[in-house]
Amino acid sequence: MSREIRSNELMALKEIAEMLNTSNEMDLILNDVLVKLLDVTGFSTGWIFLLDDDTPGNECAASHNLPEALTVGNYALMCGEDCWCVERYRERQLHQAVNIIECRRINYAVAHQIGSTEGISHHATVPLTAGKDRFGLLNVAQAGKDHFNEEELALLQAVAFQIGTAIKRIRLYQAQEKNAMLYAKLGDVIQTLNAIQNGDQLPLQAVKLIGEAFNWPHVSFFVYERDLSLRAHYTNGRVNKDWRSLELHKAGPVSTAFHENRLVIESNGALESCHSLAAIGIPPYVSAAAIPLRIRNRTIGVLFVSSPSSKQFDELHEDFMYSLGDHFTLSMENLRVYEQRRELARMEERNRMARDLHDSVIQKVFSLSFLAKGAETVLSGSGGAPVVKESLQEIQQLAQEALKEMRGLIWQLHPPGLENGLLPALKQYGQGMNLDIYAQVDGVKELPRAVEEALWRIGQEALNNVRKHAGTSEAYVRLVKTDLSASLEIMDKGRGFSMERKKSDLTMGMMSMRERAESLNGQLTIQSGKGKPTIVKAEIPITAAEEICSENEGLV
Repeated sequence: MSREIRSNELMALKEIAEMLNTSNEMDLILNDVLVKLLDVTGFSTGWIFLLDDDTPGNECAASHNLPEALTVGNYALMCGEDCWCVERYRERQLHQAVNIIECRRINYAVAHQIGSTEGISHHATVPLTAGKDRFGLLNVAQAGKDHFNEEELALLQAVAFQIGTAIKRIRLYQAQEKNAMLYAKLGDVIQTLNAIQNGDQLPLQAVKLIGEAFNWPHVSFFVYERDLSLRAHYTNGRVNKDWRSLELHKAGPVSTAFHENRLVIESNGALESCHSLAAIGIPPYVSAAAIPLRIRNRTIGVLFVSSPSSKQFDELHEDFMYSLGDHFTLSMENLRVYEQRRELARMEERNRMARDLHDSVIQKVFSLSFLAKGAETVLSGSGGAPVVKESLQEIQQLAQEALKEMRGLIWQLHPPGLENGLLPALKQYGQGMNLDIYAQVDGVKELPRAVEEALWRIGQEALNNVRKHAGTSEAYVRLVKTDLSASLEIMDKGRGFSMERKKSDLTMGMMSMRERAESLNGQLTIQSGKGKPTIVKAEIPITAAEEICSENEGLV
């Protein structure tokens, strides 16, 4: 039914609209608008609830002239859910301004003699909406008034629509402002990550940096190496650098993010934990996000962030989360390439020094020894003085010792056969026996000399066995280098053998390879079977090998 809108109501709507667009401070404009509305309509009191459909409880965002009964105990009655208007709102039964027969909060105050109600028993309520978005309720009341006419409800409806539109605008602005701040922090994080020059420290510093920058309580970095490996974990302001592994299919949201190569957001609203994640030190969480770490669309690990607070990651844009993961991965990849180039430069310099020593110093020392030997021969035939002969012999002896020491120095720079690296050396060695070698290397870490030589000798023996016993001309060689260990795996798809039946035939070879690995606290395993592939794998812990080498050098 149409009605003539009074001029003062039009003026009030105009002033309220202007007021709602003067600021992006939610509390300020809601209080100002409420005061203006009560002044225009003559209602004595009002309040605004902001409600979240997915979260229990309510926020009394603004109020004016509340009776004593509703303010006692730090507004205790205004914080509860026990209200007909809130119940109907949550049940989606409120679509426009309506009369509420009576206020349950007021009734409770009267029944318990909490305080004066100042003559208020009923109120009108109208939902705050903007399109399909719902934000809460606008309630107004007046002493002795138990009914609101259609004109009053229509005005309240118009004001509520304006308030709802303003809330939507402010929340969009706040979301954009928050995103701008997040991306600014992301820029700082990326800059700091790119400044890290130590590959061992990158995971540890990254989880701490990300946790502190975005105020995330728990940040974990997982990398895939046959199983998931927890490389670094930040929690309670501290970084845990212990490496722990777990089976890929038992890692909850981390497994999903890795397998499906997608962002996984969990927000269950109840404290829970994945049993396997808890076993490796990930605390129980209410909300979490698992971000896949990708290189050329291939997932290599997961960045897992979690919190005891609900919905901490729900409002973060997917683009931001993927950007964080991609930049983290890019930092790791750039550092890996940088370390690889640095390692190649070091290897080239070592090879150059070895060549220079061989081509210059060794040749000169050898010539000196040869000349001393020739002079000694001439003097022996002509009856030269004994003292001269003795001097020449001494020169020859010193030259031989210098030649021996120089060759030792060259060997320390790079053992014979390893000038171009362990894997190329094994490939060349196998090709020399007419084997087709398929080689793969993971990692660029420089191996200690003793480890490299041990794997070289083990690889030679394993390839010899392929050539002699496997009945195939193909071998697969894989070298894996990490900060903790180095492993060499040689596989052939030949005739195989029974470990029991052939044990005596391979005793010497197996003993030789096993002794080389065990001398550096490593281990050797051989897998085979009749008609099955044969796999020889040697794994040597780098730290233990370095300690053994240091001890041996100290005994010399």
